[in-house]
Amino acid sequence: MKKRALISVSDKANITEFADGLVELGYEIISTGGTLKKLTEAGIQAIAVEDVTGFPEMLGGRVKTLHPIIHAGLLAKRDNDDHQKQLAEGNIHPIDMVVVNLYPFKQKLSQLDVTEEEIVENIDIGGPTMLRAAAKSFADVTVVVDPADYNSTLDSLQENSLDKTERKKLAAKVFRHTAQYDSMIASYFTEDAFPENYTVTYEKAQTLRYGENPHQTAAFYKNPTETTMSLASAKQLHGKELSYNNIQDANAALEIIAEYESPTAVAVKHMNPCGIGVAEGINQAFSKAYEADSVSIFGGIVACNRKIDVELATKLSEIFLEIVITPEFTEEALAILTKKKNIRLLELAIVHEQSTYHKLTTVKGGVLIQSNDDAEIDRKDLTFPTDKKPSEDEVKDLLFAWKAVKHVKSNAIVLAKGMQTVGVGAGQMNRVGAAGIALEQAEEKAKGAVLASDAFFPMPDTVEIAAKAGISAIIQPGGSKRDQDSIDMCNKYGISMVYTGIRHFKH
Repeated sequence: MKKRALISVSDKANITEFADGLVELGYEIISTGGTLKKLTEAGIQAIAVEDVTGFPEMLGGRVKTLHPIIHAGLLAKRDNDDHQKQLAEGNIHPIDMVVVNLYPFKQKLSQLDVTEEEIVENIDIGGPTMLRAAAKSFADVTVVVDPADYNSTLDSLQENSLDKTERKKLAAKVFRHTAQYDSMIASYFTEDAFPENYTVTYEKAQTLRYGENPHQTAAFYKNPTETTMSLASAKQLHGKELSYNNIQDANAALEIIAEYESPTAVAVKHMNPCGIGVAEGINQAFSKAYEADSVSIFGGIVACNRKIDVELATKLSEIFLEIVITPEFTEEALAILTKKKNIRLLELAIVHEQSTYHKLTTVKGGVLIQSNDDAEIDRKDLTFPTDKKPSEDEVKDLLFAWKAVKHVKSNAIVLAKGMQTVGVGAGQMNRVGAAGIALEQAEEKAKGAVLASDAFFPMPDTVEIAAKAGISAIIQPGGSKRDQDSIDMCNKYGISMVYTGIRHFKH
């Protein structure tokens, strides 16, 4: 009895070559619809599934392979006498291989102006059913879902080395594939942000050399449907592959720069901003970001939301940087920066928008899931509890600093003046300690600067050291039982304070 392969693919890349190889190995091909047409046009003899089942396709193609003759041929155990007897009684031919890939549900989701009816019609039913049946029967059936496996599968068949272990690997890929497919469908239909079962799926973008430290293994996976402002969709023009820490820092830079619409440059080190500058032009914006902390930027990452030209590339080339991210490099800028062997240069669309993704943080035995911190405020959202009110220029700096402090590890303090960060205190166990670090960094620049705190002041000590250093205005959430103490301290030193009503903890 000839071996039989069932081939029905949506992605028809290289399918005729693979089918031709199977025929040369003595396989009989059965197929459906467009795949059958492509094979026969290529001169490959194939039998229509309806000729095997004796049942025509129906419901506009919704029912093709959902038939006992197909699934009994897949699910029958070859070493089970009763199964074999039933196949013989039903005149059912065993199916030894399934080559199937699914309706392009993911691709349909990404199309513009697609209707729900079109999306629903791209939910494959027969394909996953065949794949799962074949994968369940991996002891006897070879199942191929990925065109990338065609050549290796043919090679193994030709060498007679396609054993149960290899079939199990192919089956595992099938179950991962159908799990992702179902996960994307479930996500499309689910409106509840936190349903009773939360499933996510990612596609491997690359294996990383190591994780945070050389003794840790790591890989980078991408969201299969999200492309906007994603490192996975960035175009790397120069430099070696990104590392685990590179990706973490670069992502932090993207999240920060998305906050600002005007020409902005962001320098990041260890996922905290060490400098942010906003100006009328990107060159001036970078100068502000660099001057904010010319020490910490060494070995850091720079992101700019405007094209990088020769002038800016020359400045960047004078600093040791791991990565530069921009929407575009001019040819002349690239010529300058590519002289530096180890710098990574990434082009990526940078837009002012808030991400809608959920943040997942693994903990032992589970995962924490929360919506992204996308709360925005403007002047109308502020309240002014102190006697002295901020000037309009101070309000601009306060709102600038508030956007920045959102991206600094808590406890967080950011000092700013003239749309430039001048001091950053990150990740301290107490707020006054974070303020002390920011003020020490700012030195004389603290005079006339504004201060942003990611959470309220539990006591007035932070306000006092800020006032003594010359801070002119403070922005903070408010809401402490001792708010009045901080208000009184501001009034004592003649500085203004505004409340936002929201906090920005970042653990």
